[in-house]
Amino acid sequence: MKKPAQTSIIAIPVIVAALGYFVDIYDLLMFSIVWKPSLASLGVSAEDLPKAGEHIISLQMYGLLIGGVIWGTMGDKKGRLSVLFGSILLYSIANIANGFVQTEQQYALVRFIAGLGLAGELGAGITLVSEIVSKEKRGMATSLVAGLGLTGAVVAYFIKQEFDWRTCYFIGGGLGIALLLLRVSVFESGMFSQVKESNISKGNFLMFFKQKERFVKYICAILIGLPTWYVIGVLITFSPVFAKEFGITEPFDSGKAIMFSYVGISISDVLAGLLSQWMRSRKKALYVFYALTITCIAVFFVTKGGGSAANLYLLAGSLGFATGFWAIFVTMGAEQFGTNLRATAATTIPNFVRGMLPLMILLCNAIRSQTNYVTGTWIAGIIIWAIALIALVNTKETFGKDLNYVEV
Repeated sequence: MKKPAQTSIIAIPVIVAALGYFVDIYDLLMFSIVWKPSLASLGVSAEDLPKAGEHIISLQMYGLLIGGVIWGTMGDKKGRLSVLFGSILLYSIANIANGFVQTEQQYALVRFIAGLGLAGELGAGITLVSEIVSKEKRGMATSLVAGLGLTGAVVAYFIKQEFDWRTCYFIGGGLGIALLLLRVSVFESGMFSQVKESNISKGNFLMFFKQKERFVKYICAILIGLPTWYVIGVLITFSPVFAKEFGITEPFDSGKAIMFSYVGISISDVLAGLLSQWMRSRKKALYVFYALTITCIAVFFVTKGGGSAANLYLLAGSLGFATGFWAIFVTMGAEQFGTNLRATAATTIPNFVRGMLPLMILLCNAIRSQTNYVTGTWIAGIIIWAIALIALVNTKETFGKDLNYVEV
């Protein structure tokens, strides 16, 4: 039976999707918060910590990239709920296993597997919410999912203050298992149920590459999200390295920087949804947040992190607030494509952005080898931003778009 569009954004599927994303973010960011103490406890030397950290976070992102394709196609073939159940079970088990690792190699393997599982949560949740909430309130519903979900990073930081890093992973796995019980109350998307029994090709990833217009639309949908993980994956995660390069001698905690940045992101993700509704445009809201982010990045480098640990934490919060367009970006990805490809698009697009973090790190390192750590990073940032802006200019507006159609 087809479920009617919800008239309220405070519906059970929306709340459950938000809680799912909360656990997803907790587990996704836990490595970024505990990478230094966890790797040090495994015997990695202080000199090798940045390299080992980049290697493991890159493998986690590769897992997200591959998992995005697997879960995305499954979401369109088998249903949105199958992905929500399967992905959360996989990353919960992986995070529990993470608490038992004894070597850097084991750590890297488990984070790769966790990445495979984490890839399915957001895309399936956003797809489901986009299809059950009326088009007039869709942007606010997805922003609520992201705003509440992103607080998982804040909770992860405070959990880390009270527990050993291994226990932090155990808690993440336990939260995921508990969340499975809530999934029972969520119903399948009516739009998907209509398409499920048809002979239309569903979840065919190759369809994105068979038609030029669809291919360009898909690539642009990915590229407009690159700046978010340039900020989070490069500037914030490795902020202790930047603090040292900027001459800040006070102790600096990357976990605390991530906490401040995600407080900012959580607030602005909801505000971005409101702004999008007020402007009646996803693109215009993105342009506003692009401008904010570029300004904050310029301040980050020009002031050398503000010259103190306290100012660098403040900048981390400001950068997070400026990059609070994740919900709009993912929602646009879902709105770009028909019901038979929507879960594939909404799941692969954000995970391809995350999965491109290793390429962004490689770009930074290539330029750093010819300059220095700081200069190489901001030059790479200019290149990444230029690509993202070109992609946004070439992306069509999706605000208020009717999603009840299929791709042929």
